[in-house]
Amino acid sequence: MLFTNKSNKFAKDPAVVNLQGTYFLYYTILYERLSGGNLKIGVGIAKSSDMENWEEIGEVPLEQECEQKGIGAPAAIVIDGKVNLFYQTYGSWEKDAICHAVSEDGIHFVKNPDNPILRPSADWCCGRAIDADVCIFRNKLYLYYATRDHAFRIQKVGGAYAEVDSDFSKKAWTQIGRQALVAPEMKWEGECIEAPATIVNDGKLFLFYGGSYNCTPQQIGVAVSEDGAFFEKLSAEPFLRCGKEGDWNSCESGHPYAFRDEDGRAYLFYQGTNDMGQTWYLSKVEIGFDENNMPYMIE
Repeated sequence: MLFTNKSNKFAKDPAVVNLQGTYFLYYTILYERLSGGNLKIGVGIAKSSDMENWEEIGEVPLEQECEQKGIGAPAAIVIDGKVNLFYQTYGSWEKDAICHAVSEDGIHFVKNPDNPILRPSADWCCGRAIDADVCIFRNKLYLYYATRDHAFRIQKVGGAYAEVDSDFSKKAWTQIGRQALVAPEMKWEGECIEAPATIVNDGKLFLFYGGSYNCTPQQIGVAVSEDGAFFEKLSAEPFLRCGKEGDWNSCESGHPYAFRDEDGRAYLFYQGTNDMGQTWYLSKVEIGFDENNMPYMIE
């Protein structure tokens, strides 16, 4: 699989669900490049019958006031036969936060009137929340996000949880402490841990993440938790590295998304670039878990 938008070769931040036998891919698209190197982005939608060949079928419209500067970095989960999409506002720096929408067909979404529905308290971070990811763990919906320190220099991961049958409005969320759950430590992680991507296996919550800022290069690591709050990194080295010079992902293998299909097989979707972020592509690798419940890539 190697997918990008046909119009401008810009596809980032993948999220995938299986809805009634059809795979839907939600991803960040580029509307335009603004002055000063800034972007206006949105969320695109593609579908597939095999997770290899994808057809662009639409986008999530910018409808609410908080969305007008752009939206992106979607996460998706099917609950009671409906796609719940969690995505970030974009372009407002420390005020960017997580929004929520619901769809019965995977294409047309009804926005949560309480949007944005989640941002962390500013006593331990800058108050920003981006790069949402969600999973059902211990009978609750856990949501993880990236934020930054008050100096807006160090990117790190925070979290919250809600009842699975809630409306996911602001009042539904309980913050998981007032501190980073995963933060940069290793040399290869630089000053950034972002794009949490969670999957549950044998009672444990595995969190894949992008380490280091885009194209520095960003590579993918993994941490594990037994309670959804305290995480231990599984290795001092990346789980999935960027490609070699000349490869499609030579500048980055980043922003992962973990997806388990209805047959139990699991996949790690991710983004890559070989021109320092002028164009972006999406790909995937199948992952498994060994007898010690350690994740590995299936060749």
